[in-house]
Amino acid sequence: MSDLHTPPLFRKLGKSDITVSSMSWGMWRFGQREGDPARSLIEAVLETGVTLFDTADIYRPDDQPFGTAERVLGDVFAASPSLRDKMVLATKGGIDFGTYDSSAEYLASAIDGSLARLRTDYVDLWQVHRPDILTHPAEIASVLQKAYEAGKIRSVGVSNFTTEQTRALLAFLDLPLVSHQVEFSPLALDPIVDGVLDQAMEHNLAVLCWSPLGGGRLGSPQDDRSKTVAAALDEKAEREGVSRAAVVYSWLMAHPSRPIPIVGTQDIQRIKDIPKAFVPRWTRKEWYAIFVAATGRPLP
Repeated sequence: MSDLHTPPLFRKLGKSDITVSSMSWGMWRFGQREGDPARSLIEAVLETGVTLFDTADIYRPDDQPFGTAERVLGDVFAASPSLRDKMVLATKGGIDFGTYDSSAEYLASAIDGSLARLRTDYVDLWQVHRPDILTHPAEIASVLQKAYEAGKIRSVGVSNFTTEQTRALLAFLDLPLVSHQVEFSPLALDPIVDGVLDQAMEHNLAVLCWSPLGGGRLGSPQDDRSKTVAAALDEKAEREGVSRAAVVYSWLMAHPSRPIPIVGTQDIQRIKDIPKAFVPRWTRKEWYAIFVAATGRPLP
């Protein structure tokens, strides 16, 4: 039986001309360390071959203000400008402490705010962080188009949209939509059944997977379902000689929509383990064994 798709180390970001790594590093918890320690994290990620860095204006340690992750990254760029040119930088906006706001005025200010904190003239990928059901998609499309034409963003994506919300935005957007960021892991299988992955294949959208380890539940499983899935993953990990996390990432990447897992660890030793995700090879039987463990029921 032949192996399933093996992801390349690098690929195009959807319909764009931007080349990205097949794995990404997420900066949700970035900002806990500043200066040299923060730069060391960035350098460690780049050394693994990861070039796609995903952040957001709202990302910050719990005790820090709005924009901290972007601001700390901007400080790193100011001290080491060459690092900016080595990465594909993605950020997000549209969340305003307890509410969603995708009005043209807010999104325009969010894009400018991110550029200022990041100390850069442009971002490679800008994503609407959450769908604002009170803003017409034509208004969202208009502000994204203007930012693109102004050279502030090289490409656009969405995050946590339904398939219908994505389709509505596509109807008004004159530039390509290149990505969709969703929660996807063996413990969060909705994108398989709600049409998100199918739509991504239909429109050539890169799928960025947040919380690929189930928000840490697969790292330290506590409930019965997580323990069952972890045990199934460990069987594969032992056969391949890699960590459980590496098996999760490779399992996600084996899907034909070619998902890009967003690795959130801030531990340099675990960062160094990222390339191991390209080691496992999957047969259909092995892949479905994880799926069955995750759903808790046999295939019909």
